[in-house]
Amino acid sequence: MAEHLSQSELDYPFKLLEYFNGFRVSKTAVYSSSDVANLYLAKGSVKSLHDMIIYQSQTIYPLWNNLVDAVREGKNQNKRTFGLPPEEVFQAIYRSEEEMLKFMGLMNSSWVLDGHDIVTAFNLSCFQKIVDLGGCTGALAREMAKAYPTSSVTVFDLPQVVETAQKHFSQENDAFSFQTGDFFSGDIPAADLYVLARIIHDWPEEKCVTLLKKIYDACRPGGGVLLVEAMLFENRRGPVMAQMFSLNMLVQAEGRERPPSEYVHMLNQTGFHNVQVCRTGKSYDAILAVR
Repeated sequence: MAEHLSQSELDYPFKLLEYFNGFRVSKTAVYSSSDVANLYLAKGSVKSLHDMIIYQSQTIYPLWNNLVDAVREGKNQNKRTFGLPPEEVFQAIYRSEEEMLKFMGLMNSSWVLDGHDIVTAFNLSCFQKIVDLGGCTGALAREMAKAYPTSSVTVFDLPQVVETAQKHFSQENDAFSFQTGDFFSGDIPAADLYVLARIIHDWPEEKCVTLLKKIYDACRPGGGVLLVEAMLFENRRGPVMAQMFSLNMLVQAEGRERPPSEYVHMLNQTGFHNVQVCRTGKSYDAILAVR
């Protein structure tokens, strides 16, 4: 392409490349990826955000094209965007094997970035059996197992999700297990600690309270629950990332991001107490409560 462009026309793409920190120019005027780009953008990197970017561009972006309608109607845009019922949130997210794999790649990327900070926000070594409800690919469970090697860690998710996770995302040295089930319609395994990472924000309060009560009833005495969400400030005027995530819940799901006081209220309402809140300084924060 460059052979057919004048020098002045070539200046513009070169300047664009220079603006991106992910590219560098050598003495021979050849642009190549920087170490940062290789770490986060290269598909084969252990910290790659490739799947996150693909999902954002191919799924989230089309939904956001209908943001005005979402604000006007107060409901997600799965029907307008994908022709699927708005009340069947995960039917839309898992509408094909390809789409499921993209979504799971997004979730995997999230915990590759922030997982360690989440699982070490509190000292969880006292919890011997940990169950990550809706743990998807197991990326967060992997970080949990690394941080607390004496604990037993299990990912609990839908059968098709577990099958895909084991096929595409498992690593040879994984020290956690998978168990299939549906935490809304079926039983959940007994545990000392339940992890709900990016789960509560998908749903309206009534459904969240029902799930938390179910977890409380299954939780062993002295156990607890760890919520992982992007928390808003109490005045809801930030952080910007949490506000953006909340808008995304509007266009894609049935829930929203919340300030700490709302999580505390739901946890207390369902029997949990001694609620602790930790802002990690990353994209996601942690809330720990005990039974």
